[in-house]
Amino acid sequence: MGKLYFVTTPIGNLEDITLRALRVLKEVSLIAAEDTRETRKLLNHHSIKTSLISYYEKNKFSRLPQILKTLEDEDVALVSEAGMPGLNDPGYELVCAAIKAKIEIIVIPGPSAILATLSISGLPTSSFLFKGFLPRRKSERKTLLESLRSEKATLVFFEAPHRLRDSLSNIVEVLGDRKI
Repeated sequence: MGKLYFVTTPIGNLEDITLRALRVLKEVSLIAAEDTRETRKLLNHHSIKTSLISYYEKNKFSRLPQILKTLEDEDVALVSEAGMPGLNDPGYELVCAAIKAKIEIIVIPGPSAILATLSISGLPTSSFLFKGFLPRRKSERKTLLESLRSEKATLVFFEAPHRLRDSLSNIVEVLGDRKI
């Protein structure tokens, strides 16, 4: 039986990848990628010729059987567009299916946008709460923020550039004037 590798990829600079990650990406039979265009840039930069398929939000369920079939005999790597797969990116369903099928899952750690940013934020790092992407809808975003009003830990969110102003406005409105 093959192994499923969750391989962390660079979050900006293509050279921010571990030697172990490069070795695994060369050795597996198949790479399932959230964004094949971005992954292809990485693979080309490091002269890696491994077969590549897409595995993203809209096809993750239809791809599961193909990936599980490959894992019967061969190793597969899952990569996200940047950073750790499965962390606010596709991967959860694949992990669950692999666990159910008793497939070994190996994490290849590396760059993390959350930890990199938090470490230089000037905010307390001894306790933090990661909430992923803020909801797109204003009412849902405000409801989530309301639920965090009394939270003392540093709050960490992802946000799309085109929604940043609206989200920052909602944060000030709901959570008050605080260091972010």
